[in-house]
Amino acid sequence: HPHGDQAVYDALVRLAQEFSARYPLIDGQGNFGNLDGDNAAAMRYTEARLTEEASALLEGIDEDAIDFRQTYDGEESEPVVLPAAFPNLLANGAMGIAVGMATNIPPHNVGEICTALIHLVNFPKATFGKLLEMIPGPDFPTGGILVEDKKSMLAAYKIGRGGFRVRAKWSLEKLERGQFQIVITEIPFQIQKAKLIEKIADLLILKKLPMLNDVFDESAEDVRIVLEPKNRSIDPVHLMEQLYNQTDLEVRFSLNMNVIDSDNTPRVMNLREVLQAFLEHRLQVLIRRTTFRLGKIYNRLDVLDAYLVAYLNLDEVIRIIRESDDAKAALIK
Repeated sequence: HPHGDQAVYDALVRLAQEFSARYPLIDGQGNFGNLDGDNAAAMRYTEARLTEEASALLEGIDEDAIDFRQTYDGEESEPVVLPAAFPNLLANGAMGIAVGMATNIPPHNVGEICTALIHLVNFPKATFGKLLEMIPGPDFPTGGILVEDKKSMLAAYKIGRGGFRVRAKWSLEKLERGQFQIVITEIPFQIQKAKLIEKIADLLILKKLPMLNDVFDESAEDVRIVLEPKNRSIDPVHLMEQLYNQTDLEVRFSLNMNVIDSDNTPRVMNLREVLQAFLEHRLQVLIRRTTFRLGKIYNRLDVLDAYLVAYLNLDEVIRIIRESDDAKAALIK
């Protein structure tokens, strides 16, 4: 790889993290980092293999489904695009900065995407309202609650640009003597848990959270951040509103569906165009794979026809092989 093996490993680690990728493409064994922002182990300590989603992305690659080109040093060939039986662009999202342009696509639920794709096959001019019924919005790997107006979400998907506000999910746990505590079980996407708790603790020290007494991290496999209010008369909703305003318990995730279309032109697409582009690509893959298989079948039939001729004239074939100077040419004749 032109950027060396470390760049490849960093990408591989991200594809294996369940809190980074909605549908991880790498099944990793070993330490692949965590939600607190700790790094993965060095590559000599970890193992990796493809997940089913990644295998689906490659399905048909050996059946002439897509074009190949030379790699940067001309030593090997690489696919121009993948056959992609899995709608990865919307399912896992994409984020990147290129030369003078950027893209930011949130992850979505693949079941909802497939429902919308099937609907679009049957009704190519489906309205955005109908598509949004099937894909109500992003679906982040770390959970959280989407607190965005339906109209603004519709407008964002209609033009391919906009944003969504995502909040942490919390619940109330009652304790003895009328006391209670707030437990946060889901935090917004791409927020490091350790830094979030550190920020809340800093605000506590600066006395900017008068309703909060203390914060604890009781997370194990699942996220569990415990907030202890000053006293039992505190309104939990009011306390959470204060935290949403001052910390990353509420963030805005921007949508910018800037993609390269089938003509290799970068442009901003809306939701229907992205879904339609996937369907058109899949149709091309289906046609090419079928043509490749038919070619294999025709070749096999041709060979079998020759075998039939040979078996029905076995004595003649043996005579030609024994007596002919150029047996191959004579047999072909």
